[in-house]
Amino acid sequence: MTSTNFETQQDQQVAVPRTKPRIMLVDDNIELLEELENLLKLGGYDVIAICDGTQVFDVALKNKPDLILLDLKMSPKSGFQIADEIRNSLLLKDVPVIAMTGFFTEKQHFLMMKLCGIKTSILKPFRPLNLITKIEFALGNRQEEYESDGT
Repeated sequence: MTSTNFETQQDQQVAVPRTKPRIMLVDDNIELLEELENLLKLGGYDVIAICDGTQVFDVALKNKPDLILLDLKMSPKSGFQIADEIRNSLLLKDVPVIAMTGFFTEKQHFLMMKLCGIKTSILKPFRPLNLITKIEFALGNRQEEYESDGT
């Protein structure tokens, strides 16, 4: 088990195994953010939802997500800029990022993602099952690393 699979309880200062993969969800569309947050929680994930791209890096450092779902077209900071920051961070560079977008052609999409280190994407609108499949693939089916939470 990697150190990212542990949380520290503030009151006891003891490392406790995380029971679910933690996904950071980043999108400036509040309605979509809420829908995806609910979907992912129902899917058994621990979710951190953020609508402000300027906060992503600091929140990611603090919460150590296992995966980041990142909208590419946001302002004032784009998903491309956020992905570039993540890839240049020693502490976050290995966190998989799945780009979510509906604004680029496949060719533009691929070239831009390659420049900022994103290896996979999903085009909006997408089906929930397709998203979960991409998440599981990106996580490398690491579910066996997490203890069962009894559900």
